[in-house]
Amino acid sequence: MASLQRAALLDTLRTLAEAEGLHAESAANGLTAEREIPMGKWFLGGRKAVYRMSCNLDDSAHDVKFREMTTESSWGVPPPGFKVEVTSQSGMRTRQSTTVKSIAGGGTFDIGHFREALETAVGAAGWQFHLEAGRRP
Repeated sequence: MASLQRAALLDTLRTLAEAEGLHAESAANGLTAEREIPMGKWFLGGRKAVYRMSCNLDDSAHDVKFREMTTESSWGVPPPGFKVEVTSQSGMRTRQSTTVKSIAGGGTFDIGHFREALETAVGAAGWQFHLEAGRRP
């Protein structure tokens, strides 16, 4: 199976990121993307999460090094509510889904589903996908 060229793979990764609502930009070695997830807003405060990811492509080895992180911030006095975070791990791979329920509303973003879609696209393109756990994008 012939592997896709760098430009075609970057277009595929950008399309997947934008389909998930991420703002994607070209970077020196590949692609970066970010999405702000509103998790609630109320009269005396608010809460949000920011998901960031990067894909660095190595043309000679046909490798894609993937990094991701999520940061959550809030301000003010929150209303009553609860947060459900589901995480499963197998070796270095973590599948995470977060759902927030509160009076102020909440957001959800299935991180594991998005990462699996990228990994599938990279494999289908004939490249190798490497998750660089614990490294900032």
